[in-house]
Amino acid sequence: MTATLEHSNFTVADPHATAAWMQNVFGWNIRWEGEAKAGGYTVHIGSQDSYLALYKPKSVRPSQESSYDVLGGLNHVGIVVSDIDAAEARVIAAGFTPVNHGDYEPGRRFYFDDDNGIEFEVVAYD
Repeated sequence: MTATLEHSNFTVADPHATAAWMQNVFGWNIRWEGEAKAGGYTVHIGSQDSYLALYKPKSVRPSQESSYDVLGGLNHVGIVVSDIDAAEARVIAAGFTPVNHGDYEPGRRFYFDDDNGIEFEVVAYD
């Protein structure tokens, strides 16, 4: 048996704004959007094979905790790209700050936090 990750679901302040920067940075497309659980709203964005569900509840409460200190916390999301330099330029153009660059086997990577406080790891494998 093989298993493939289909999607992950995040709570964000504005699913349309988050989807817009993801379209510009990663070249993803909106697959679906509409009303969701508990009166919220969701935008699904990604490729034909996988996506991120961007969920906004009726009211959003920002977290003051580090996900690395919370059992079950989301620490970061890894995104594979074919051209890491182009991806970094797009991340900067979207208004985010790349940090913690690494060049080691099996590839190059950097991280950035989006405006929801979600950490992304962008990696390119040689």
